[in-house]
Amino acid sequence: MKLSSETRILTGAHAIVECMKIEGITNVFCVPGESYLPVLDALYDEDSITVISARHEGGAAFMAEGYAKSSLKPGVVLATRGVGAANLSIGVHTAYQDSTPMVVFLGQVHSKFRGREGFQEVDLERYFQHIAKWAVEVKDPERMPEIVQRAFRIAQTGRPGPVVVSLPEDVLPVEANMYFGPHTIKPAPAPSNDEIKRIESVLMEVQHPLIIAGGGVKSAEAEDALLAFAEKYRIPVAAAFRRHDVFPNDHPLYVGHLGLGLNKKVLQTVGEADVILAFGTRLSEVTTQDYSIIDSAKRLVHIDIDYASIGKVYAPEIGIVADLNQALKSLIDINVTPSWNAWVKERRSVYESISRLTVTDDDAINKHIIAMLERKLPKNALLTNDAGNFAGWLHAFYPFTESHTYVGPTSGAMGYGMPAALGAKLAFPDKQVVSLSGDGGFMMTAQELETAVRNNIPVISLVFNNNMYGTIRMHQEIHYPGKVMATDLGTVSFAKFANSLGADGFAVKTVSEFENALDHALESQKPTVIEIITEKEQISVSSTIGQIRNRSKK
Repeated sequence: MKLSSETRILTGAHAIVECMKIEGITNVFCVPGESYLPVLDALYDEDSITVISARHEGGAAFMAEGYAKSSLKPGVVLATRGVGAANLSIGVHTAYQDSTPMVVFLGQVHSKFRGREGFQEVDLERYFQHIAKWAVEVKDPERMPEIVQRAFRIAQTGRPGPVVVSLPEDVLPVEANMYFGPHTIKPAPAPSNDEIKRIESVLMEVQHPLIIAGGGVKSAEAEDALLAFAEKYRIPVAAAFRRHDVFPNDHPLYVGHLGLGLNKKVLQTVGEADVILAFGTRLSEVTTQDYSIIDSAKRLVHIDIDYASIGKVYAPEIGIVADLNQALKSLIDINVTPSWNAWVKERRSVYESISRLTVTDDDAINKHIIAMLERKLPKNALLTNDAGNFAGWLHAFYPFTESHTYVGPTSGAMGYGMPAALGAKLAFPDKQVVSLSGDGGFMMTAQELETAVRNNIPVISLVFNNNMYGTIRMHQEIHYPGKVMATDLGTVSFAKFANSLGADGFAVKTVSEFENALDHALESQKPTVIEIITEKEQISVSSTIGQIRNRSKK
């Protein structure tokens, strides 16, 4: 890792690769394009960086996002001009909503052709402006290091997020005297003594405090500090939407996940809390249940690295801009004696009653599979999920007990699960990585299974196949019962599809068949798809289609 500044004569393309090296980048994801061939050529000359070529730019972006979310290093993705940029834009949006550091390099038409509707021309700065932290075009070759290093700095500091760098093809091959600064060191601001005292005063006055822990805790690598703080003051912890692994789910202080289809008993815990300690969460629509969980009677202490997140949804009584690791270490010595132990035990008991992973013959196969995963997978196995109702069983019942064991899209992007698992596996080669998808979402990026085979990335992909867009069908039945439109899908054999690409593929209908397939996948260490044939009727954890339809017709 280079710490000192230096000047070298390089092409614009080689300067980009040098910036990657300075930031410690070891994996880059792409779909190749002629507009940025000089960058690919420069990467050819660099042995320390592995280039993963994907089948679709959306898949490449999800791989980079999953890699970044797992490794906490910037995900880097490259694509060509307007068409490639449009294809990967959903990955940029996911990184933005999920606060994931990403740097996107996009080839752009020749500077002399701009404004003439050149081949695949799109104004990339304007296109990405509202879904990226920064979108910029490099117009002068000698400014390449300045702008690219700034891109990496912006992506990683404050609230992490995606940065898009547009690269006109005429800028890339030009040599210039390039000045390089040092690698990014993320600032870690701490709360002031006065701010800590104010939090102490609030906790001395309340009876039912609750921590909502979000992605900022994970970004700051503050899981241990959160655990120490919560244990010392006996404060219960709820995980923000799709941040399950921020706190051990089997801990006596964990009281649930604030996600989709939230159980009313978890919501009751939030309702009884008289102060919310929002740590590293933007208090999103899903986490707050349509912005409904905090009212004027509930006090709010909000700590986040991003000043713009403080007060964006709710005006806090105390709002502090700080790194969560530093903040929690500063809070560890406050003078507060817990008076809420009985309430915490009660709310933990309630959580255990609704999340207990016991199965009966009456339970859907989905729950049996989650129980099987809990028994068979190593405790440090990493799970990813796509968007869809099938994830409800994972969220409700799977116990995440170690950090860095879950990756999911808070943006709700379909097609995310399997490509993100490939990125996660590259971040943690020694971990068992399993993705969960529905048939609708899996089909959107199924081509990346070939990427897994070609690059020998051994992930296990579970596909819950009920031949429909299940989540939309559920909402359809709620609002327009019995009027099924556009949600039924045709028959696809994902097992045969996997086999055709050189992966292992299994189709299962029973728990015992699934167990045999899972045992094989865990042993083989090959990319594997296990297709689970499920019924349309059991559309969610809590309801069947018939039950929803009957309720909606009343």
